[in-house]
Amino acid sequence: MWTFDNPPVKQLQERYHFTPSREWLDHVRLSSVRLNDGGSGSFVSPHGLVLTNHHVALGQLQKDSTAEHDYVKNGFYAATPDEEMKSSDLEVNVLASMENVTGRVQAAVKNAKTPEQEFAARKAVIADIERESQQQTGLRSDIVTLYQGGEYWLYRYKKYTDVRLVFAPEEQIAFFGGDPDNFTYPRYDLDMALFRVYENGKPIESKDYLKWNPKGAADNELIFVPGNPGSTQRLDTVAQLTFERDVAEPGILNILKHRLAVLRQYSEQGPEQARQAVERSRRLENSLKAYEGRYQGLLDNNVMAKKQQEEHEFQAMVMARPEWKEAYAGAWKEIAEAESKAASRAKQQFFHGLDSDLADFARIIVHFVTEVKKPDGERLAGYHEAQLDSLRFELASPAPIYKAMEIVRITGALELDLEEAGKDDPFLKLLLNGKTPKEVATELVNGTKLEDPAVRKKLLEGGEAAVAASDDAMIVMARRLDPMRREFIKWTEDNVESVLQRAGEQIGKARFAAYGKTTYPDATFTLRLSYGQVKGYPMNGTQAPYKTTFYGLYDRAASFDYDGPFALPSRYKEGRAKLDLSTPLNFVTTNDVIGGNSGSPVINRNAEIVGLIFDGNIESLVGDFVYDPEKNRSVAVHTAAMTEALRKLYGVQKLLDELAETPAK
Repeated sequence: MWTFDNPPVKQLQERYHFTPSREWLDHVRLSSVRLNDGGSGSFVSPHGLVLTNHHVALGQLQKDSTAEHDYVKNGFYAATPDEEMKSSDLEVNVLASMENVTGRVQAAVKNAKTPEQEFAARKAVIADIERESQQQTGLRSDIVTLYQGGEYWLYRYKKYTDVRLVFAPEEQIAFFGGDPDNFTYPRYDLDMALFRVYENGKPIESKDYLKWNPKGAADNELIFVPGNPGSTQRLDTVAQLTFERDVAEPGILNILKHRLAVLRQYSEQGPEQARQAVERSRRLENSLKAYEGRYQGLLDNNVMAKKQQEEHEFQAMVMARPEWKEAYAGAWKEIAEAESKAASRAKQQFFHGLDSDLADFARIIVHFVTEVKKPDGERLAGYHEAQLDSLRFELASPAPIYKAMEIVRITGALELDLEEAGKDDPFLKLLLNGKTPKEVATELVNGTKLEDPAVRKKLLEGGEAAVAASDDAMIVMARRLDPMRREFIKWTEDNVESVLQRAGEQIGKARFAAYGKTTYPDATFTLRLSYGQVKGYPMNGTQAPYKTTFYGLYDRAASFDYDGPFALPSRYKEGRAKLDLSTPLNFVTTNDVIGGNSGSPVINRNAEIVGLIFDGNIESLVGDFVYDPEKNRSVAVHTAAMTEALRKLYGVQKLLDELAETPAK
């Protein structure tokens, strides 16, 4: 997961006799995109065509679907530009430039006497840098913390908000095997979707896009994955990992299981309820399986022993140098004490939730109108000047909100909160006030109009006065909860975040002193470059092949009698004879990827696209903490399969012609 300012040039030259040039790196960076609802993608034509996963596009498909037009189930294709379907609230980011601002950030906190003062000074200077950059360049400007604060970088993004759907297959083939096959291999999924990016009403034209290679990846080939891995904790201290194992993971798993059970019960009410809940259910299923893998990894004595050994060796190096010892030795103890404090209020952190889009809108609006009146550097996280455009775009989303599902979700969340935090919890006493969770949920949802983006816009424009005067049930609830929420945020900043930032920065400096930049920082949902090989692996006493084929798809479907998650769309059952069944469908690589990499292109040394990341194997779930190149594998869709299906089953020759276009001279 190498940053583009520090690519693994030495390793690539030594192992593969390949040296990526600055032109190669810049081209790959500008051809790669980040999707704000949690995935990656890439430009694959000179006319703004973006390839990503179906499961990354699922949220937008769901928002554009209705009971009459279920694009999740039936897929979508726009044969003409006029038919391309505008996404409700999808933002696409292209990393335009990077600037190391570590010196300015660290200088701003130099004279701080306490972690709280340092936190405030750091927060203020970061807000200043982001605002100044946005005003000067017009680009989205984000400060990215790397190596736990060892470095701070300013990432500037070209932002696009007019993004239109061009193609998506049926979910049953994109997610063939469903939850049982998720995070496993061999796999047989056509997990792809295509959007087009527009600006000023026209498709963007770009020389930076990845040339389509219909032959796809070959066994043992050197390949790269440019994408945006979400979050890893490989550089965390043992105290931080212990908090994850003993407090955070059990709490999150409890929430995920409960939320999923609530939605499954709602889905059983009928086909329309199932349609409404499908995207959220898929996300919960995916998260649940991922967190179960993380948790099992943390429970593995070998994993924790490895982390303890690494930390012991690192601390020994620090303690052996008097100047390092004086500057950095106390950081580990400070982190352990902060995590202990965080554990003392874990119930409040995890079980003060409403699981509601409407409640989220209300909370954001109540915070927004107050925060924008403050100096930029003193605002709550998420409300700084450079972040407001994206926040307004989110609040203006026309995506449908299903009130019956909102009631069910809020009821379920409050029932879990009661079970875990107890009826005497201040949050619950204030919210319930003697009523049942269902009564409160019903009153809140039936008493709000926040499902209408025009109502949300009017409240924002009306500012504090409009919010204070509103009798909307959700706004009233958010106003009542606001002091409690702000107290918890302030307590967390003073007792946990400020300490973790300060001590983390010390450890980051110690790491540079000891090791230099010989490794990559933890993932931060920012652009990284991973290198690896197409390669099978030992599995269950046998060998997992580097690729699967359409033969395997039909065999797996037949083995389960074409039932449940192993059913095939009619297009595939009836079109079997049209396909070359030996065509590679999915394949595995040794590339190091994590959640957020979904939709990342797999490219060869010529920067041609040969595959599309969509998953990892079950062995990779511990990859948030450690990476094992022998068994960890990323799972990708082969470009040969995408080409075969698009041509022979979907008949979208025009789309294939665009993918085959060569760069203009």
